[in-house]
Amino acid sequence: MTFRSLALSNMKGNWRSYSAFFLSCVFSVLIFYMYSSFIFHPDVVNGHIQQAAKVRRGMMFCLYIIGIFSFLFVLYSNSAFLKTRKQEFGLLSLFGMTKAQLRKLVIYESIAIALLSIGTGIGLGMLFSKLFFMALSVFLKVSDPIPFAAPLKAIGMTGLGFFVLFVAIAVLTSLRIGKAELVELFSAGRKPKGQLLFSPWLVALALVSLGSGYVMAIMLDPFNFFYMALLILVTVTIGTYFLFTQFSVLLIRFLQKRHSVFYNRTNMVVLSQLGYKLKDNARILFMVSIMSAVILTASGTFYLMQISAKQQIFQYYPYAVAVMEKGLQSHEVIDPDGLKTHLREAGHPVTDEKIVVGASVASIKLTRSTGDNIEYNPDTMMISESDYNRLAEAQGKKNIDLKPGTVAMPGSFSPPIERFQGTVQGTAFDYAVSTDLSDSVMNQTDMNWMTVIVEDSDYKLLLANVPESEQLVWYGYEVKDWENAGSAIKKLQVPEDLEGQINRNRADNFANMKETSSLTLFIGLFISLLFFIASGSLIYFKMFTELQEDQAQFNALKRIGMTKQEIRKITVTQIAIIFYLPCLVGMIHALFAMKALDGLMGSSVWLYSLVIIGIFVVMQTIYFLLASMSYSKGLNRETASA
Repeated sequence: MTFRSLALSNMKGNWRSYSAFFLSCVFSVLIFYMYSSFIFHPDVVNGHIQQAAKVRRGMMFCLYIIGIFSFLFVLYSNSAFLKTRKQEFGLLSLFGMTKAQLRKLVIYESIAIALLSIGTGIGLGMLFSKLFFMALSVFLKVSDPIPFAAPLKAIGMTGLGFFVLFVAIAVLTSLRIGKAELVELFSAGRKPKGQLLFSPWLVALALVSLGSGYVMAIMLDPFNFFYMALLILVTVTIGTYFLFTQFSVLLIRFLQKRHSVFYNRTNMVVLSQLGYKLKDNARILFMVSIMSAVILTASGTFYLMQISAKQQIFQYYPYAVAVMEKGLQSHEVIDPDGLKTHLREAGHPVTDEKIVVGASVASIKLTRSTGDNIEYNPDTMMISESDYNRLAEAQGKKNIDLKPGTVAMPGSFSPPIERFQGTVQGTAFDYAVSTDLSDSVMNQTDMNWMTVIVEDSDYKLLLANVPESEQLVWYGYEVKDWENAGSAIKKLQVPEDLEGQINRNRADNFANMKETSSLTLFIGLFISLLFFIASGSLIYFKMFTELQEDQAQFNALKRIGMTKQEIRKITVTQIAIIFYLPCLVGMIHALFAMKALDGLMGSSVWLYSLVIIGIFVVMQTIYFLLASMSYSKGLNRETASA
């Protein structure tokens, strides 16, 4: 028998254990190839698809993530799998196989898996790349669908990159073989595991770390994000690690001391085995919980970006079109009737019109709460409190209530502004600032980069000194089906030197924002799916590496009278806990992350979070059912033959 045939025989015999690892590798290669095929597509490289530049950089970043993740995943899986084959290696050594030959055998097996994974992944990638290109064509809004192509650079980069990755990991893991003595190899898996121990201090550290991380997540806002985000990540990661390595042992020990629980039917076996399974698999459960949190948080964030695009655009562009004229009767920028006629004929009639009269404010000086004065002279428009409230009410925003001698101004200043000084047509004023506004009710133009709201009686006094020819008139227009009105709005004829006095960017900016968020969601979906499959594969893979040990234990239980139904119940219960426990921890992490996102974005994200979590639970349940069925079949097959 040659080394190649021996390696192939080993792969066939261990295929059930290899299958999840193999499928995860295939999916990694598939995603990597599809992204590479777009990046190196001839039309993208030659610049024929201009919109592709928006997504190319994001896909390049994803390739790095996939590469790093695949390296760590394959390295861990190979190392874990080799540990379970110590008895096999001991037997081969007993028959005269040298350490060098053992290493050679492992490298052959790894190369065979690599070639199968790479070939299958690239083949499936070519098969699905046309669908991938069609989906990207829709998101990029290209006139013609992106044609099918299989760039040699993408094939070479994927094939060579993953082959080098597999071979490098095979060499690294094979170097560990041969260091143990024969007695140690044959006794692997039979050593007594000893008593379950935990450190009270590390348990306390786990609870304190998680608690402090969650509290900081609740307190997170745009002002403290940069110095608290990393601290939250560190504390939650530390807390999660010790939650599985220490707190889980404490919990099992507590349940074992509760006789009403421990001695109830098969709970004695479940808890006794589960304690060691949690201890042995603590690092995997930790990694899976972190990956689950990343999947849920990232998916929720991408989904939120897609859903909240329209909400965000209304904050900056309350109206589809805004025009600023100088002079009550002036229509130098555009005639209102002509604007309405043009939009009506284009199929986007004006559904609402708002007119606000104000005046330009000059020589602005702001006084901070610290007493410092700052010169602040953007083009500023003064409007009345009544006009502001009229616009705010129409937009569903809060009204303001000013007292004489006070103003409201937009933006947040630190330290806060206490007084606002300026002149209107030569008339000076000095008012107290009573309100900082976070929401805008008017689109900006070159003549109202900032808007200051003045109490009605003060407004009338100041405006009385402004000639009608110097007064500013702001027009806001809402149109039907504004999301698709961009091209019609662009065709409005405006003198070139007055282009800055019309704001018609809402439709175009919304389209760009929606396109970007859609592409981000589309790209991020594949990365999240890769993480999900890999996290489930880690658990599945670890389960099958413990199959022989579980078979021996269940054979012993059968001899003392335990039925197949009871063994199946124990097995399913343990698998369910191993599968769902890290997911539950990850979901809790994700919920607090969403709460932090809620504070950052100022909008409720709970509905979106629950949708994402619901989808995740359904997918995890499907994975669990498949894994438990496969594991039970393997267990029954071996126990029946024993």
